[in-house]
Amino acid sequence: MSERAKRGDAWKAILGQKLASLQELFQSDPDRLDRLTAEVAGVHFDWSKTHLDGALIEAFEQLADERDLAGARDQLFSGAAVNVSENRAATHVAERGHGDPKQVAQAAARHQRMRSLIDAIESGAFGEIHSLLHIGIGGSALGPELLLDALGRNLGGYGVSVLSNIDGQALDDAVDPIDPETSLIVAVSKTFTTSETLLNLNSALKWLKEAGIPDPFGRVIAVTASPEAALEFGIDETRILPFDEGVGGRYSLWSSVGFSAALALGWQAFEELLEGAAEMDRHFRLAEPRANAPVLAAFADLLYRQKLGCQSRAVFPYDERLRLLVPYLQQLEMESNGKSVGRDGKPAGRPTAPVTWGGVGTDAQHAVFQLLHQGSDPIPVEFLGVIEQEDGQDPAHHRALLLNAFAQGAALMAGDPSDDPYRATPGDRASTTILLDRLDPRTLGALIAFYEHRTFANAVLLGVNPFDQYGVELGKRLARQLGEPESRDGFDASTRSLIERAGL
Repeated sequence: MSERAKRGDAWKAILGQKLASLQELFQSDPDRLDRLTAEVAGVHFDWSKTHLDGALIEAFEQLADERDLAGARDQLFSGAAVNVSENRAATHVAERGHGDPKQVAQAAARHQRMRSLIDAIESGAFGEIHSLLHIGIGGSALGPELLLDALGRNLGGYGVSVLSNIDGQALDDAVDPIDPETSLIVAVSKTFTTSETLLNLNSALKWLKEAGIPDPFGRVIAVTASPEAALEFGIDETRILPFDEGVGGRYSLWSSVGFSAALALGWQAFEELLEGAAEMDRHFRLAEPRANAPVLAAFADLLYRQKLGCQSRAVFPYDERLRLLVPYLQQLEMESNGKSVGRDGKPAGRPTAPVTWGGVGTDAQHAVFQLLHQGSDPIPVEFLGVIEQEDGQDPAHHRALLLNAFAQGAALMAGDPSDDPYRATPGDRASTTILLDRLDPRTLGALIAFYEHRTFANAVLLGVNPFDQYGVELGKRLARQLGEPESRDGFDASTRSLIERAGL
């Protein structure tokens, strides 16, 4: 640890820093744009419209030294037990070829098992297959669905319906467009005991049986870190795809959890996705903090959360293909860092993750941007765009889309000091822009890995563990108890009344 880190006054320096306006920062530093932009794997990052400056970046670098971000990063990539509450590694980076050699070799072997099963499906071993019903919840559904929605608009081989919600309407909607005669079920559950997933799986098996499928279980592929549980459930061993216990759900699309996407998009696309993520891994490992995209993003996040008290962060992709990015990030960021206890089990002592929210492109401009421009609380905004147009429409559409994205960032910064108080906008509101050269597996892989490492860097600097999620368990446990009438007496009067009113 450096002498600077030993002083332990980084937060004091950060919180005591006087912020210049964005206009002043641009005027005083002609090199600002170069200092606060980065290029990685076909993705351009621009933090110049944030309030970061040289003094703040130096103070955040001091914080990174104090928190030993470099050491924590080395532990993550070495396969050490960085998930301290569960005493295990976080092995999602091994799926991309980084980390402990044994973990990397095991991930590669499991990828090969995936590919062999894909080859078997494509060669007709399961009969004529045209569709998949992918069943999971949380990261077991959000990751694959994001990949399919972003990259699979022109699929010619397999259609995929993703089912996560236990609402019966969601099941109806998922099975309605697919033919049980030509469909496989892909059931994804880390423990293969997830109640929501098993409920949906049993209903899907019933759907197959009622359609006259003679062996419904023979149509199921299980993806799990507990293969023995899937075997006990009734899935044939040859149709079980394991993944490592250290791969958390929201970090799992790189593993066997990505099977449905790998089949539908093609194995080459899946490999390119992994390589794009690996490029971001290398950048995160090797670049200095002030030139490191995930680290700089974390510095900006903490500036607005800690110094300015911003309770939320807004994300707006200006590309319809990235419409599922916001819900994906909501789980990644809020489930990882929505903690009030530090790695040491003591209170974190400061605000942790903000609320992540957002919308898509110009739709959001006519819904929530009023609040962003004139609302009482400044909210840091993140814009995403794609340079290359791939739709079949007049280029005027794509041109207008990108111009709107860039104009919104400029407007948030400049404001409009009108004499009419109803029309005046204060300006000096921060935004970041992320611009992809094109949306393909490589750039999407790099983008998702960027968000993972940004989340990790935030966690280290805040002192929390981003790899557990105990907070999701209480409500699910109480739901099971409420299902047993003899267990309801201990609940509050309101809850008991609601159950009675609903006829449950």
